[in-house]
Amino acid sequence: MNIVKTNPAEIEVGVVGIGLMGSSIIVSLLASGHRVKAIAPINADFDAADNRISEQLTNCMQAGLLKKEAAYYLNNLEITMDYYTLANCSLVIECVIEDIDIKAQVYKKITDVVSSNTVVASNTSAIAITILQKLVPNPERFIGVHFAEPAYATRFLEITCGELTDATYADWVFNLARHWAKEPTLLRKDIKGFITNRLMYAVYREIFHLIDQGKTTMEDADKAFRYDAGSWITLMGLFRRMDYSGLADYAEIFKNIFPQLSNTDDVPAVMEQIVKENGRGIQNLNGLYNYTTQEAAEWEKAFAAFNEDIFRLAAMYPANVSEKERLLI
Repeated sequence: MNIVKTNPAEIEVGVVGIGLMGSSIIVSLLASGHRVKAIAPINADFDAADNRISEQLTNCMQAGLLKKEAAYYLNNLEITMDYYTLANCSLVIECVIEDIDIKAQVYKKITDVVSSNTVVASNTSAIAITILQKLVPNPERFIGVHFAEPAYATRFLEITCGELTDATYADWVFNLARHWAKEPTLLRKDIKGFITNRLMYAVYREIFHLIDQGKTTMEDADKAFRYDAGSWITLMGLFRRMDYSGLADYAEIFKNIFPQLSNTDDVPAVMEQIVKENGRGIQNLNGLYNYTTQEAAEWEKAFAAFNEDIFRLAAMYPANVSEKERLLI
């Protein structure tokens, strides 16, 4: 594998796992110009893959995210259950369920057929890369590549090195991700939960704590997050926000507020109850909020439309966006 190359047209990529996340990743890679070999580990994935990927490509086309017709990209895609199709891939991304035994079986099938030079990556958001890379014969070429859903309309990408990862290959994927219209982060030291999950779960813990204490409601908490952080966070993130606001007050605020924040390691009671009732949010209309079928469909539609808008908006500020991003605006 030539890790100097970062032209997607010259790099064949494999994706193993064609569920909701896997198909979204496939569409992102196709839209960027890669030839993609998609492996369905189970029949259900294989049966649904064509329609799901075609529908997502149509969404991209309608949103103006494609330069050519959807049929052009489909011609660069092969969907199969045969792992031998991965033989010429320079990069293979695994996105099967978060079960280490299943992942181990998948890695065995991948590494049995690819070159020893192939970079193998996991889309995991839950299992340490240091643990997973011990399951492959060339751990130095194993990294985490964590997309956000939908992968084709979000700029997030979290690249994580394990203890045994050679940073050369992480840097290669980092540079390649620019061609995927991403703004990648590179975590050179593996930490549990990576960056995004650690940030968000700190927020989740605190808001459940306030609700459990009767100090706010879910509705008000959602409003506070949407209309305060939600009004600036895509533009500037956290540290530029502090710079923009002026730093003088932050140390004093930290001193006063940090001791008041929750540090519990218990699962919130309300969450335990919902899980016990098999609540899965809009998927079965029973979650922290309850939904009608129509409301669930409206949230799905709104989320897709919002991602298209925020994808463009994030590329507009600051003005020095890459040429690739300008083509997608």
